[in-house]
Amino acid sequence: FARAHDGVPPWEPCCVTHDRAYHRGGEDPDPESSYAARVAADEALRQCVIDTADARNVVLQQTYGLSEPDVDRVYEAIAAAMFHAVRLGGQPCTGLPWRWGYGYPHCWETLP
Repeated sequence: FARAHDGVPPWEPCCVTHDRAYHRGGEDPDPESSYAARVAADEALRQCVIDTADARNVVLQQTYGLSEPDVDRVYEAIAAAMFHAVRLGGQPCTGLPWRWGYGYPHCWETLP
């Protein structure tokens, strides 16, 4: 994998952009707006990973002996897995330091 992708995950720029957008949480500090901004960041990550396949499709077909639709399906599956991972990992009100949601009034009631 590392050799085929120049030692870097091909979607790494997607992750960096996602992290910055996700942790900023949007321009509006309102909890509902912040939540919506984070969902949008997660969706943008999903799309960015899919777009990465488009940019590298020919190389991936040659490297792995796949057809173009096969490469698309693989990247769509990777993108979906990443989307669900960040949605699950970013759930609010857990009390864990890397999670968000402390602006929701009910979060204060659930924190240890």
